[in-house]
Amino acid sequence: MRTPSLYIAEELMPFLRAKIAESLYKSGMKQVQIAEYLGITQAMVSKYLASKYKVPPKEVAGELEKLASEVSKLILFGGSREDAIVLTSRRLFELFQNGLLCRFYAEYAGVSEESCRSLFSAQPARGEILEMLSLALNELLRDETFPSLIPEVRSNFAYALPNPRGSEDVAAIPGRITSVKGKAFALPPEFGASSFTAGILVELGKIRPEIRSVLNIRYGEDVENALKKAGFKVARVKTGGLSEDEAVKRIAAVFKDGVYEAVIDEGGFGVEPVVYFFGKDPVEVVEKLKRLVGLL
Repeated sequence: MRTPSLYIAEELMPFLRAKIAESLYKSGMKQVQIAEYLGITQAMVSKYLASKYKVPPKEVAGELEKLASEVSKLILFGGSREDAIVLTSRRLFELFQNGLLCRFYAEYAGVSEESCRSLFSAQPARGEILEMLSLALNELLRDETFPSLIPEVRSNFAYALPNPRGSEDVAAIPGRITSVKGKAFALPPEFGASSFTAGILVELGKIRPEIRSVLNIRYGEDVENALKKAGFKVARVKTGGLSEDEAVKRIAAVFKDGVYEAVIDEGGFGVEPVVYFFGKDPVEVVEKLKRLVGLL
């Protein structure tokens, strides 16, 4: 029998491990360290770096390359081997859940796509969402530059379950992120801790369900210039004079025309201008912010 676990082991993991090894090696990590993280021998790492591995179909390879980049960033952020395993498992589960891998697995195993989909119908556990957001938040709080980017209304950082129905399905920071004596401070994330940023992600779930995380920072000419230098795709809105519900819908509505990495809210009377960073998960959002910080 060709189970999903066998499909992952035979068809996906060699390519995924190879791409993670390539990314970590390019970032300066030694082969012996890479081998330890991946749970393989140094000789196998060397083989992967020599491009000796099976390449899956183009569509699958593209998703695995994205996952490899995500896992590599997690490791470089200081995540443990266990963190990397958990993240990889989650993402592969999500690729089965959204139907992509079920299509290819069905052909591999000679079964129907429907039978595959029935195995992967559950949503990720809320604890997993909190763990990922906490990991990215800790990386954010360690950045000495971040306090200077916190707006007067303070920052919030949110991460939603797939297809969130309300704020109860979105994890965020209670009381938001603030600056205390020049250092960023935040309480551990909780579900239902935000209404505004959660509202944005709930609305986005109807338009761009792949975008599940958001972080807001202050706006300024220096920030706008850095956004341009980074080459980010940026949209602009004005929410001054709108109710919270109207403002949430206006910010989310810009994604009907395409996917943006950041949205500048120019604010208005009584509303501070801010910038919202978006991503598929909190690690991606922090990575974008770090690119911005490097250009300020």
